[in-house]
Amino acid sequence: MALYTNKVTLKGYLGKDAESFKTKQQKTVTVLSLATRSGYKKGDNWVGRTEWHRIVVFGKSAESAKALRKGDHVEAQGELCSSEFDCITDGVTVKRRNWEIHAGNVRKVTPPASSATTSTGGDPIPGENAA
Repeated sequence: MALYTNKVTLKGYLGKDAESFKTKQQKTVTVLSLATRSGYKKGDNWVGRTEWHRIVVFGKSAESAKALRKGDHVEAQGELCSSEFDCITDGVTVKRRNWEIHAGNVRKVTPPASSATTSTGGDPIPGENAA
């Protein structure tokens, strides 16, 4: 049994087209903005919440992922990673932490037939505050 596990699987809709670039070593990196939804029932109504995730894809998977477009239903698997950076506001430097998924596997999937009436209260909303 492993002492540590860092595995993430997310499935949702892209909020904007994939953004791809090359590193100095000419390796492809593709960045995706993926929306997932969750919610709960309050009285007779569903209260929905959209969470935006930054997905970073490297290598051969990045080459395939760069063809993904806004509104595509996507599944991404990888690791949760963080990086620290300085944020300067009004002359004060504060350390901040950024979280993203480094995905080794990304694929376009067919949404379930009932996606328009999900238990989280509504249609997928690609583009709403895309990260």
